[in-house]
Amino acid sequence: MTLSQSELALDAEAQNLLFREARTANSFSDEPVTDEQVQAIYDLVKWAPTSMNQQPLRIVLLRSAEAKQRLLPHLMEGNRAKTEQAPLVAILAADTEFHENLPKVFPHKPEAKDIFADPVFREQNAKLNATLQAGYFFLGVRAAGLAVGPMTGLDAAGINAEFFPEGDQQALVVANIGKPGENPWMERLPRLDYDEVVTTL
Repeated sequence: MTLSQSELALDAEAQNLLFREARTANSFSDEPVTDEQVQAIYDLVKWAPTSMNQQPLRIVLLRSAEAKQRLLPHLMEGNRAKTEQAPLVAILAADTEFHENLPKVFPHKPEAKDIFADPVFREQNAKLNATLQAGYFFLGVRAAGLAVGPMTGLDAAGINAEFFPEGDQQALVVANIGKPGENPWMERLPRLDYDEVVTTL
């Protein structure tokens, strides 16, 4: 175990599962991802923080070939084949009406809903916090021993029109989920070093 690893409360095996050995998958086996696995993932990552406990992330799961066919035209061409092959595809979206739930999830401040009366401000908060939650969700998928392939190469407006015609949700990212298939990984890409990223004042 390296010095950096020993400074973390999480054991090295779990660190590797979530980060060092986890990879973005580009192919998937036909082993299914169960509803129970997805619920376990959500029930874990729902505890991660959002501003004022907003929780604006909404997830649409696509399992059937018919559902995937509705999505494929809105993805970049290079993302279509692996999405069609994946046993589970998730559209991660931001609920721009998240403030309606604040009386439930932020009950100690009854006036919290009114803070987000401005739709532009509300949308900014929805997208930022749902993006945070999407990152948590990807780690949850890894914690379940599954691989995830997030994709932002998409036509968000097209996805919104197809899957969210009421206009209260906005697609952020699409993720393929499952067990890795044949030759699933690209060569590992380099990361920036600590001193290139962190400044202490």
